[in-house]
Amino acid sequence: MTPKFVILIMVCIQAVGALFFISDIAISLLGIERQPIDWKLREMMEIGAAVALVIGLVMSGALLAQSQIKLGRAEARLQRASGAFIDLMEQRFAEWGLTPAERDVAFFVLKGFSIHEIATFRSTSEGTVKAQTNAIYRKAQVNGRGQLLSLFIDDLIVDAVPHQPPGQN
Repeated sequence: MTPKFVILIMVCIQAVGALFFISDIAISLLGIERQPIDWKLREMMEIGAAVALVIGLVMSGALLAQSQIKLGRAEARLQRASGAFIDLMEQRFAEWGLTPAERDVAFFVLKGFSIHEIATFRSTSEGTVKAQTNAIYRKAQVNGRGQLLSLFIDDLIVDAVPHQPPGQN
């Protein structure tokens, strides 16, 4: 069974149980006359509705636990990807021979901050940050921010694709 189908069944079971109890209370509060039913049948209906709600509760707990496991796995993959990106970034910065100041600026550029924001973070002038970004672009052999980011994305995508057609990098 697919998870969506299980969730649908769970919701239907809970709805039937809840509807039974809510309708019973509403009928009593509104004073609506109803045909008396055998107490044994009524007890069986109440037990069935209660069991339906308990089944729904158990299934909800199981699905919640399953979701938490999947979330944990996704967070672990994201952490690994983040680590891989930082490792790749440090490797490229070393290959390009960036100074410590240029490394800081390049990091902020890759994070998408503006020249003004980078200058504020680093307590320098915008002219200094522009000069440093130009040096970074020159050393990385790119024309701007987009191409710089593209270098890293391309490297990560190539590493993530298990089977590439021959002759493609």
